[in-house]
Amino acid sequence: MSLSINTNTSSMVALETLNATQTALSATENAVSTGKKVATAEDSPASYGIAAQMQGNISGQSAVNDGLTFAAKVVSNSDSAANNILSVLNNVQQAVTSLGNNDTSTTSLSQLNDELSGFFEQIDSIAGGATINGVNLLSGSASATNTLYAGMSTTGTSMAYVTALSGQRSTLAGFGSITGTAGTTFSATGSTFSSMLGLSATTFITGGTALAGSLTDLVKNVQDAITNVTKFTSKLGAASQTIASLSSFGTTLSDNLTAGVGALTDADMSAESAKLTSLQTKQSLAIKSLTIANGQSQNILSLFQG
Repeated sequence: MSLSINTNTSSMVALETLNATQTALSATENAVSTGKKVATAEDSPASYGIAAQMQGNISGQSAVNDGLTFAAKVVSNSDSAANNILSVLNNVQQAVTSLGNNDTSTTSLSQLNDELSGFFEQIDSIAGGATINGVNLLSGSASATNTLYAGMSTTGTSMAYVTALSGQRSTLAGFGSITGTAGTTFSATGSTFSSMLGLSATTFITGGTALAGSLTDLVKNVQDAITNVTKFTSKLGAASQTIASLSSFGTTLSDNLTAGVGALTDADMSAESAKLTSLQTKQSLAIKSLTIANGQSQNILSLFQG
């Protein structure tokens, strides 16, 4: 190979090798520092685009999961309230049944009237307090309309919530949607929960006198109310199971989406570590080769020494 002071091909090759090694080393160092093999679209346009879309799905599923968690709390709260109301209704049945022992005593009937009034106020208080963020499935009013976070809404007597990433929704109707037991005065339009059940102190006692009709009929009114509330608790139980299943699937889906993004973008740190060591060695060798190549031009001087 001829020696030239104008063109040093060895130096050119060594410099090209050094630049290529430096570029690869920079990419590897970036992967090691970020933990990602695809950090920007420049690294891999296809993988970056797919990962970005999946990240959007992860955010959407997170909102769905939050909504399901909120729905579960509303159902649980309503179920607790309904069960407390059932306990009070059991006391109401006991009090009403005792009418058979006191229907000739004005004083006893007056005391019983006060007791029943207290029970029904207690029922209405429990139902009215079963509210979370404006949602009350035991509400006797259908006038309120609220828009809630994570795709939830209520009309005062029902709750709608997002069940899937695609935007599917499910609606849980409130107590007023159930079908009353035959023979009861159940009404879905009552302003209070006790009135929806057709219960008030004057249903059984008025003017200090037990209402006309057999004691069996009066007790049946209370038993029908208990049946209606029990039907609603069964409905809430079924909704709770459905929401729990959807929540479990939503969590699994979120995990799978996250793992999918990781498979597309995460760096294999063991491989990157080995590559980093290799490239650092190649960089040192390339610098040494460039030093040697640059020194060849100096060798030409020795040809002209006498």
